[in-house]
Amino acid sequence: FSPPTFGFLLDIDGVLVRGHRVIPAALEAFRRLVNSQGQLRVPVVFVTNAGNILQHSKAQELSALLGCKVDPDQVILSHSPMKLFSQYHDKRMLVSGQGPVMENAQALGFQNVVTVDELRMAFPVLDMVDLERRPKTTPLLRNDFPAIEGVLLLGEPIRWETSLQLIMDVLLSNGNPGTGLATAPYPHLPVLASNVDLLWMAEAKMPRFGHGTFLLCLETIYQKVTGKELRYEGLMGKPSILTYQYAEDLIRQQAERRGWAAPIQKLYAVGDNPMSDVYGANLFHQYLQMEKRGRAEELVAGGLWKQRPSATQSCASILVCTGVYSPQKPGSMGPAHGGAEPPFHGHRDFNFSPGLMEASHVVNDVNEAVQLVFHQEGWTL
Repeated sequence: FSPPTFGFLLDIDGVLVRGHRVIPAALEAFRRLVNSQGQLRVPVVFVTNAGNILQHSKAQELSALLGCKVDPDQVILSHSPMKLFSQYHDKRMLVSGQGPVMENAQALGFQNVVTVDELRMAFPVLDMVDLERRPKTTPLLRNDFPAIEGVLLLGEPIRWETSLQLIMDVLLSNGNPGTGLATAPYPHLPVLASNVDLLWMAEAKMPRFGHGTFLLCLETIYQKVTGKELRYEGLMGKPSILTYQYAEDLIRQQAERRGWAAPIQKLYAVGDNPMSDVYGANLFHQYLQMEKRGRAEELVAGGLWKQRPSATQSCASILVCTGVYSPQKPGSMGPAHGGAEPPFHGHRDFNFSPGLMEASHVVNDVNEAVQLVFHQEGWTL
């Protein structure tokens, strides 16, 4: 075999699994992707917008489901590129999400984190929606609680009203929610967020709320209360270019470790969500074309990672029909809208460009996607 010159960026939910069930086509796809020694024949990185889990746990879960060894450094969670935002790593950050939020924040390099629950315990009078949780006596006011210097949104939390209220308190009080301020500061404290997916596909027949829905609530409340726009210092996860730059770097390292001498020139991104997977892959492809002409800076304002010039020439988007996207269902972001424009499910900060929602290829499932790519690359199935 000649060494591969292409690699796969595979989404997880709706492509390989639905909830905790593996999609049968994923098992067939991996039978094609591994050789007789059980090693991958081409570099593969799993790019998910999930964030409420540890990287090594996700790798173990995938290894078990796919029957193929997946290393932690093949998994990119929505917040993985936050490792690059080192200027915030020593700041005292309020972290929102669920699952192992402290461990995730620390693994990303943040040394000084406060969870929403810790903040709630420190200032019990802040959390007032749930009558059951209101303090029965008047607690003493704390003045020994160090100011919070930024907000880290890793994924959707459990009690939205508590998180929305306390994040707002921190932004409006410039990080001192015990004191309050007469006028809210603007610009506000730095906010880093990962995963802007409005919807995602689990076992249910209809899509579920994603972290993008939580962000939509926070942005709307901030706008309503202050009359100003909530701004992000960094937005990661798909469709952010930063996530694809990060994935490209991991693909390159994987090829080097395997001793594949030829540079990886083509990436194939397989996903089920036109708004994150297709849009992101196409945006990255556009970025690669502009980079060749030395004009990539025009495409993305701020937060762009200065990396070595990439050997990657192209990134093709492949849309599967096993998740959020379905060609028949109205409202599934499929073409069946009777010619009407489907609603824009993307995030406010990613300008809507309808052309970027058009996948390079639409196939039934991930197994068909792998067959299509092997065929295009002249590889034997």
